[in-house]
Amino acid sequence: MRVAMLGTRGVPARYGGFETCVEEVGRRLARMGHEVTVYCRDGEAGHTPEHLGMRLVRLPALRRKSLETLSHTALSAGHAVRERPDVALVFNAANSPFLPLLRARGIPVATHVDGLEWKRAKWGKLGARYYRTAESLAVRWSDALISDSRGIQNYYADRFGVKSDYIPYGAPVLDTVGADGLAEYGLRAGEYHLMVARFEPENHIDLAVAGYLRSGARHPLVVVGTAPYSGAYTTRVRKLADSGSGVRLVGAVWDQRVLNQLYANALTYVHGHSVGGTNPSLLRAMGAATSVSAFDVGFNREVLGPHGAYFTDAETLAACFDRAEERPQDTLDRGRAQVAELTEHYDWDVVARGYAELAERLCSSGTSSGGGNASRSLVFSDRRAGGVRRWIRNKGVRRR
Repeated sequence: MRVAMLGTRGVPARYGGFETCVEEVGRRLARMGHEVTVYCRDGEAGHTPEHLGMRLVRLPALRRKSLETLSHTALSAGHAVRERPDVALVFNAANSPFLPLLRARGIPVATHVDGLEWKRAKWGKLGARYYRTAESLAVRWSDALISDSRGIQNYYADRFGVKSDYIPYGAPVLDTVGADGLAEYGLRAGEYHLMVARFEPENHIDLAVAGYLRSGARHPLVVVGTAPYSGAYTTRVRKLADSGSGVRLVGAVWDQRVLNQLYANALTYVHGHSVGGTNPSLLRAMGAATSVSAFDVGFNREVLGPHGAYFTDAETLAACFDRAEERPQDTLDRGRAQVAELTEHYDWDVVARGYAELAERLCSSGTSSGGGNASRSLVFSDRRAGGVRRWIRNKGVRRR
């Protein structure tokens, strides 16, 4: 098959969830013999024409929070329409206004809907309304929906009454990554706590810092990550970190070898994500056998189960830090148990086969069959296409 993957920043992946999925799935699809095209944003994917067997197409994007993804996906969809791949894998329900462009050309579309983006504070009221509407459009105009967690699958079943294909993320087991890269950060194996996340309120970095400062932890808390559009939140986190000692905000770490070493040699990993589905950074920590303390929401409990430590506020997280350092053997044992959970349920080879089987199903059924997510036809009419074009042009958000 000729498979197009669009709606993300592209590859090589750094540590965004969608980008990680595109890289890991795309490389395996290419290895299976499929022709994979990944649409990448200019300036974020180097200059090589291929990556791990995937063909890369670089297109520009408007560097504004509310328009970057949509502007790039619009150009990507236009390019894909001309090339007419056998199937399109579109990431992020926010890109749903462009699905009719693909389907009108007979290209079957599977949409990976992601988590509950409308809950993110960075979007504001208008952005939240847009995301709620985009979810409805993804349901209406996709041949299939992909949910990376049972929680997201249940959400779409409950809210829209549709089925979606459950295909989780995967993660490697990081058992032989070494530790030589730690010296750059003045760290020693087993003697620091780690958090890797974008600086956004829903990832609770401020709560993690507050919990650490409230604890009696002796080992430092290392926070990896940046946020291009969250200046005020980043400033608040920095002020909080400066109010005590032991918190190290190291910014972005793009070297994947070093990043793997940071995961694998930490005593604990703090996971504050609260609105997504199955998160790749959480799986990466599990694959590193690093004991996880996670924000207590259903998505995280679904992945970690009884092997995780959970927190809801600074006080409960402080207890997690203290307990991890007071009982190091228990902490190590919990990390090892997480590896067993990972290898049983979150294997990239199995994930890629799931995507391949879905793509083959869509290719064989055609766009007018409704795919796997609804019992009705999803044929796109010229009249509806005109309505979407007017909707995009007017930048309006209609109620569902």
